[in-house]
Amino acid sequence: MSSETNSIGKYSDWSKEDLISRILELETPKNEQNGTIIKRDQKPQKKSKPFDFSKHHTRFIALKFSYLGWNYNGLAIQKEPTPLPTVEGTIIEALNKCKLIPSLNPGNFNFSRCGRTDKGVSALNQVISLKVRSNLTPEEQLDPNLDSKEFDYINILNGILPSDIKIHEISLRPPQGFDARFSCTSRHYKYLFHQQGLDIELMQKAAKLYEGSHDFRNFCKIDGSKQISNYERTILKSQILDLGNGLYCFDLEGSAFLWHQVRNMVAILFLVGQKLESPGIVTQLMNIQETPTRPLFDMGSDIPLILYDCKFPEMEWVKANKCAKYEKTLTSVYSQWIELNMKTQVAKFMYEKFVNDDDIFQNSNERRTRINLGDGKGKIVGEYVPLFKRDRMESFEVVNERWKKRKLNDKN
Repeated sequence: MSSETNSIGKYSDWSKEDLISRILELETPKNEQNGTIIKRDQKPQKKSKPFDFSKHHTRFIALKFSYLGWNYNGLAIQKEPTPLPTVEGTIIEALNKCKLIPSLNPGNFNFSRCGRTDKGVSALNQVISLKVRSNLTPEEQLDPNLDSKEFDYINILNGILPSDIKIHEISLRPPQGFDARFSCTSRHYKYLFHQQGLDIELMQKAAKLYEGSHDFRNFCKIDGSKQISNYERTILKSQILDLGNGLYCFDLEGSAFLWHQVRNMVAILFLVGQKLESPGIVTQLMNIQETPTRPLFDMGSDIPLILYDCKFPEMEWVKANKCAKYEKTLTSVYSQWIELNMKTQVAKFMYEKFVNDDDIFQNSNERRTRINLGDGKGKIVGEYVPLFKRDRMESFEVVNERWKKRKLNDKN
């Protein structure tokens, strides 16, 4: 049988659509060198040239932004991979995507952050400062009348950033020598909690004892890599505020804070509110002669904590321009708020189907106690052990010395 007869038999049972598809395939030329198919009307793609930042002007700016922290592995970008993205990493990727910074390395654009936040913690007025590409010459940047000709940094970035990270203010001309970290005069935190099972009056008494300058080594996590030896910090304001509908917040403002300091401070307030410790425990823990090392206790949950504000010397801040991109950002943030409100209400309906007693921290077994950690779950323990009868953590001197010896051994 001839090859021509074989070909006819091969296609005799094919559908019209299959035959047309095969004809088109046979008529499509192949690149002789690498065998890739090139469509007849397809133009060869030009290789994009790398963006040359040396040909563009730059300027130093500060950005003020908000974020919901529960989807992130904290604010600060990390050297090693993290289970969740970081807030900074997400912002830096957005800046790099729209060619406002030359790379993903913060060291290449004079980057600084105001207040570092832990995994799960949110912020409303976080601040970063950095050098970005500019549409204006250095001389033009000094003239506020030419600001309309500058890149619309806020709306450009908000068009790329996810709905739970949004920039809302910019300073195009920060003061001379401005640094988001070192120029900050105070940081203001709010920690939300429900009043269930808590004596608010006792918590208010304990909160007031935090005010002033004290040694807070017993309210933080000791980190040998930082080699900190001075744990004195100044608290400008410490109070409990009633937000209504059973919701309260620990309102705290200070010049600077230690690692996990706020969450440890609120944990002690919860122990006081549950009448497991007296308000005076705050003073005892800050008395380093009486309590040189920290008793073991669990810190408060991360989710209710908010970096509410960062304060700086007088400087010019400008809000986002009202334009089509701004309206898109507003819609995104609003829809997120509505969605979370609806989910909250549905969860409340479900909770009401089960609850018979408003105080979920009471246990039928009197020998078991649920320690309030601010997350609604707490930690169930046996008979409560007062703080001063517990084991103690190591002193910062021991932790620091061990870290130095390990670093020395690594070098050798």
